Amino acid sequence: MIKATLPADEKARLETLQLLHILDTQPEERFDRITRMAKRMFDVPIAVVSLVDAHRQWFKSCVGLSVTETDRDISFCGHAILGNEVMVVENTLEDMRFFDNPLVLHEPHIRFYAGCPLRAPNGSKLGTLCIIDNKPRQFDIDDVSALSDLAATVEREMSSLQMATMDELTNISNRRGFMMLAGYSLHFVARHKIPLSLIFFDLDKFKAINDNYGHAEGDAALVAFANIMKTTCRESDIFARLGGDEFVVLLTNTPMFFAEDFIKRFQASLDQLNSTAQRSYTLAFSHGIVLFDAEKHTRVEQLIEDGDALMFKEKNQSEST
Repeated sequence: MIKATLPADEKARLETLQLLHILDTQPEERFDRITRMAKRMFDVPIAVVSLVDAHRQWFKSCVGLSVTETDRDISFCGHAILGNEVMVVENTLEDMRFFDNPLVLHEPHIRFYAGCPLRAPNGSKLGTLCIIDNKPRQFDIDDVSALSDLAATVEREMSSLQMATMDELTNISNRRGFMMLAGYSLHFVARHKIPLSLIFFDLDKFKAINDNYGHAEGDAALVAFANIMKTTCRESDIFARLGGDEFVVLLTNTPMFFAEDFIKRFQASLDQLNSTAQRSYTLAFSHGIVLFDAEKHTRVEQLIEDGDALMFKEKNQSEST
């Protein structure tokens, strides 16, 4: 067995996949409909929409398999995302990459595989639409074209999902995406009694940036702020642009003093940006930190409201001094 190498854009690819907020979500008819069509069109026992995560391939939709994921190291799709075209293996027993693969030697006894890479709008290949058979078969140019057409439909569905939960300007979660993920986190930390903190950010004097330098410069300031958020946050943190010049970060397993340390690191990164950027203004922010209280904060909106109030209090104090 030959393990697939990592794509050249692996870091950006994984970031794009995480921003979709699709991993480990419930089945959806829009994807299940496509795998059913693929199974019927090609008369195969298995059809899958597979997403290749850091250490696994996870199945957003699957017909014909009882599992929802497998190790990435043994995945066929890990190989498929390295190319731009449909990857076809007509007989796995005759392919040096796969002849002794556990998925070939054992269930589901793969003998034929065809997988079309699924591209995000930025070009990253996130996974495949693939079909699998337990006997060898031929796959001609018309079959390749048909599978590619179905994969394009999956890509459109993924793109619409991305647009619904991502902020188009900054490429981080929008309010809708944040509310969805933060809701899951609140239930989890409340059940397991894990500390959680929320930080509400508001850019200072953002209106003056727009008024004095134009909206294009204002947009650039928002993107720069979001980029610092990306580099400062951990993989487990949830962060978003709520709208306008308001941002929020949810820090799981983080008591108040760790949240305050996060602010120090964030401010240091912002200070460095301000010192190196050739601008006539500096980026600054006001913030409010809220420690999650399971009895008080039964909804994400309550956490946000408390963070907003604390931020507003800090902003008024700074402007009055």
